[in-house]
Amino acid sequence: MAAELLPALGGADPAPSSGSKEAPCCPPPAPPAPPPSAPAARTNNPEGPSWQAAYPTLRERNTLMFNNELMADVHFVVGPPGVAQRVPAHKYVLAVGSSVFYAMFYGDLAEVQAEIHIPDVEPAAFLTLLKYLYSDEIQLEADTVLATLYAAKKYLVPALARACVGFLETSLEARNACLLLAQSRLFEEPELTRRCWQVIDAQAEVALRSEGFCDIDWPTLDTIVTREALNAREAVVFEAVLSWAEAECRRQGLPATPANKRHVLGPALHRVRIPAMSLEEFANGAAQSDVLTLEEAHSIFLWFTAANKPALAFPLAKRQGLAPQRCHRFQASAYRGNQWRYRGRCDSIQFAVDRRVFIAGLGLYGSSAGKAEYGVRIELKRQGVVLAQRLTRFLSDGSNLTFPVWFEHPVQVEQDAFYTASAVLDGSELSYFGQEGMTEVQCGKVTFQFQCSSDSTNGTGVQGGQIPELIFYA
Repeated sequence: MAAELLPALGGADPAPSSGSKEAPCCPPPAPPAPPPSAPAARTNNPEGPSWQAAYPTLRERNTLMFNNELMADVHFVVGPPGVAQRVPAHKYVLAVGSSVFYAMFYGDLAEVQAEIHIPDVEPAAFLTLLKYLYSDEIQLEADTVLATLYAAKKYLVPALARACVGFLETSLEARNACLLLAQSRLFEEPELTRRCWQVIDAQAEVALRSEGFCDIDWPTLDTIVTREALNAREAVVFEAVLSWAEAECRRQGLPATPANKRHVLGPALHRVRIPAMSLEEFANGAAQSDVLTLEEAHSIFLWFTAANKPALAFPLAKRQGLAPQRCHRFQASAYRGNQWRYRGRCDSIQFAVDRRVFIAGLGLYGSSAGKAEYGVRIELKRQGVVLAQRLTRFLSDGSNLTFPVWFEHPVQVEQDAFYTASAVLDGSELSYFGQEGMTEVQCGKVTFQFQCSSDSTNGTGVQGGQIPELIFYA
């Protein structure tokens, strides 16, 4: 049911009147986002003097009272000065749905004013909260879900808070994972934090290059650059840290000079594992950034090139990253004198998993006639949409081992949906192939299911063929 808001009385900036209070709760600071516009509250009787008869259930009648001036005995002025909106409500309905509202209206220090100012909650989020309290309906939007989570936490409405966290988990991807990590830490949501780390660790380079990374707070930045499991080249970490520093200088009203960037980064700069870069990466990147002092740059060059290496203020060891796992779908491999031939045809298989994983690449069979080099195009699709594709080469040694071919970045794969993995090889016509394929394979905590793909034009299927392995992070 549509609901609208009325502007604060008089059209002026809403300032708290004498005796009016803010809601008695001290949650973390509200997410900084401008409140969206909202429609105006109903002011008339719904359907004349006998409207109750048209709504036979309590839920229908309560829903009708949502954002309705009829019988309203309290008003909220919601939002910061200048954009605040006035919302009518009914104390009893709010009190039976929230212990905070109960204390506000019926506790020992009950609010006696008819108008209550709430400057730290977005109007749209407050309406979503009230909508749930009046009707049990939860209507979440991507633009306001964080603000709604804040409101649900502030007024202790756990069911709505859980719905917000669930919504965020389903929308979680590399481009917003760092920002959601910062919010999950702010709101003390450990499960959402864990899911954010899964995405950030596996798709670190995509996450670090996202716009959202530049919007995180310093403690979250420091936590990310300290992360041992981060699956990223150190040159990418350094570039991301510099981008964050430039954004932070703008937030603080500082010129984005090298000195100011170094200042806002603080100890986080020395969490970057510069010695774990290659000499070429350092020379073309960090050494020319001007963020390092001349002494630091000189010492790092000596560390790369000299036998007697100087002490450095940066961690020396590479990050451990994530250990890739392999789902092997065949129980045996074989070769015959006239198989396995390619000639530009596609080998393809469909698969599904029972939990979110990140597909990093495919394991492929190579030549059965000695060493051989293959050109290969690997691809991952869902419902015909290409999610990742890479054209590369690999060298096989003539054994029946599998040879990894990696996508540029790991691809997030959701549970209970079928994806299509394909490979088109160009090289030696005589190759190993798999036999005794399995329709279901258990890999640690992840179960893979396989089925034949209509894209396969070279004989690969569940029972045999190419693409013996899926390489993944979980």
